[in-house]
Amino acid sequence: MSARPGQLSGADLVAGLSIAGLLLPEAVAYSSIAGLPPQSGVIALFAGLLMYGLIGHSRFAIVSATSSSAAVLLAASTSVAGGGDAALRVAIGAGVVLLAGVFFVIAGLARLGAVSSLIAKPVLRGFALGLAITIVVKQLPKVLDVHPAHGDFFRFAWELAAGWPHWNLAGGAIALAALALLRGLGRWRAVPAALLVIAAGIGLDVAGYCQAWGVAAVGPIALHFSRPEVPQLGRAEWLRLGELAFALALILYAESYGSIRTFALRHGDNVDANRDLFALGAANLASALFQGMPVGAGYSATSANESAGAQSRAAGLVAGGVVLLAVLTLLPWIAHTPEPVLAAIVIHAVGHSLNPATLRPYFHWRRDRLIALVAVAAVLLLGVLDGLLAAIGVSLLLLLRGMSRSAVSWLGRLGDSHDYIDTARHPEAVVPPGVLIARPEVPIFFGNADAVFATVRARMEAQQPPPARMVLSLEESGDLDATSIEALCDFAAWTRQRGAQLLLARVKDNVRDLLGRVHSSDLPAVAYAAWSVDDAVRTASLPAPPPPSPAFPATA
Repeated sequence: MSARPGQLSGADLVAGLSIAGLLLPEAVAYSSIAGLPPQSGVIALFAGLLMYGLIGHSRFAIVSATSSSAAVLLAASTSVAGGGDAALRVAIGAGVVLLAGVFFVIAGLARLGAVSSLIAKPVLRGFALGLAITIVVKQLPKVLDVHPAHGDFFRFAWELAAGWPHWNLAGGAIALAALALLRGLGRWRAVPAALLVIAAGIGLDVAGYCQAWGVAAVGPIALHFSRPEVPQLGRAEWLRLGELAFALALILYAESYGSIRTFALRHGDNVDANRDLFALGAANLASALFQGMPVGAGYSATSANESAGAQSRAAGLVAGGVVLLAVLTLLPWIAHTPEPVLAAIVIHAVGHSLNPATLRPYFHWRRDRLIALVAVAAVLLLGVLDGLLAAIGVSLLLLLRGMSRSAVSWLGRLGDSHDYIDTARHPEAVVPPGVLIARPEVPIFFGNADAVFATVRARMEAQQPPPARMVLSLEESGDLDATSIEALCDFAAWTRQRGAQLLLARVKDNVRDLLGRVHSSDLPAVAYAAWSVDDAVRTASLPAPPPPSPAFPATA
């Protein structure tokens, strides 16, 4: 169970001290991904740690800026502000984050926490891989001091590679050394590897080596806590930001819920998704009001907190206090951090996503391979935001295509048992004489209802002699929409006109209630009285009752 924030233990104190050394450098680094000043990431860090520590539920989750949300924010602000000035970009970014926070709060009020997978896992993993590749390539100009003019991925990468005669090799060497240190020190979770690497980089800059080698530093970081305010934007801009904020909220929720649920399952903790929606909403609202970045429960920071031995949300509050102390005392020194060192921290942070092997199971299972590859390609070809939306669109289209299939299995009895199975896969199954048993393999809804019943009608017409009894198993259909009801009534009327008896099997309770309200003369209560396919077949073996006098005409 999650402890209250006030229940501070020695383990929480150690964990908070440990992760603070990771969070501050990453906050500054993620600001660069979003194209915002470093203070935006620091403000977001404070907002996330404080609000989630007070409101959230998970005892391990660390809510701060993440690499994926930073990249989405950059794409969103660029699409609206274009090449606008820095102040406009900050205002646009704050507006997107503000609306994302509003969406989280609305989702919490509507108790939508159970809707935990708005983005399919193959889409999310493909997006993460494409995003990681994009982030790594976009960090290289800070390392090599070559700045391509074009923003789209492939032209950007080509111009970066073509400028190799002008690469700053000293910056590349610093970045490689920083990556090696981060990887080596990362074996000890309690060691603040990012902070130590930044300290080494600051030492190089203070000693004058970076200036001599032509390596730029981050520069002054001005942290101003002004009064909270809502960005002053026009109505058209707010409408456009609403669309972008919805995509941002999807990414933040998918990433956050995935992290929270993973560690909750690992430790046997409960998950309160609705409460976490409120916490994420409050954190993003607070960050936006002070012109900060979007925040979520990133996997790397949450994993570091768990590995450091955190026992409650108090660890995050301790980390926030330590970061505040560091900001008040060390901010002038952080300005001396070399740009290649920050780039190395970003590259190391997204390294866990930069692994094509995460897509291997989909090829092994032969499931959703196309969706995962489309997600990767869409991010590289269309950019972060448009690529994400395109990947989600493709996944929904493939879902609708699968649900729209008119796949129907034809059942037979297995030996002397009461089991009825697909005769195409089990030829030994025997079909009772004079009976045709159909089972739609997909839930019947408006997109496939006509096709499903057309398939069943075609089989009935092709069978010689024509079946006298038709058993339709609805076990895959937990509910029926209006289109499906009309199609079912039309099919029942067609079956009666051919002189055959229609019986429904495996009908769910709510479908039974619905059919009772329909009052179709072609679907009397006896037609769906049987619970199992075997019961329906036994009923079909009895003499058919005389048809009732029609009370309601079948729908055309």
